[in-house]
Amino acid sequence: MKPTAYVFDAYGTLFDVHSAVRRHAGDLGPQGQQLSQIWRTKQLEYSWIASLSGSYRDLWELTKDALDYAFAKVPSADPALRNALLDAYWQLDCYPEVPTVLKTLKDSGARIAILSNGSHDMLGAAIRSAAIEPLFDAVFSADDVHCFKTDHRVYELVTTHWRCYPEAVLFQSSNRWDIAGATNFGFNTVWINRTKEPDEYPQHPPRLILPSLEGLLTTS
Repeated sequence: MKPTAYVFDAYGTLFDVHSAVRRHAGDLGPQGQQLSQIWRTKQLEYSWIASLSGSYRDLWELTKDALDYAFAKVPSADPALRNALLDAYWQLDCYPEVPTVLKTLKDSGARIAILSNGSHDMLGAAIRSAAIEPLFDAVFSADDVHCFKTDHRVYELVTTHWRCYPEAVLFQSSNRWDIAGATNFGFNTVWINRTKEPDEYPQHPPRLILPSLEGLLTTS
């Protein structure tokens, strides 16, 4: 069945979460990549713990805490760069194919949306920075239900708003755990496996695995 709606995760799927650190790579030195990886890993971990424990705080607060942990873990990185890195996170680079893919899908008549753990403020800033704001019919934030993916209430934001069945949605994410959660909810899913990672959740398989979003234009 051809999807009537294409829904995209934001961070890691549309926007490169490591671009904030790359902008300051010269100042951070050789440990910058390690800092970026720890920052992202802790950000995700904090979101899962927040949902499981019922102690929700929005993703921006968790992002700041995760960066503080990363600096503590990588003492060679200068913590004076904290504010610069946080500012850069509001204007993450989008992946090169994103504008063309979104415009082509929208021109075909499909509905286009974001479904993200990010707050509306974070997502709005990233979308405006990438100049892709007109391409979205909706932006769904986990902040609206005060829990994070993979809680079904987050995915349900889409089906409730558009009054559609889960199987009418094609959901794209680079995060395999997110794909597992969305598959379990009932979405048709596409894992954007940019870095050729092994499959962690074979019990919740995606409909497709693609190396980038460009494959959406040649695959139905």
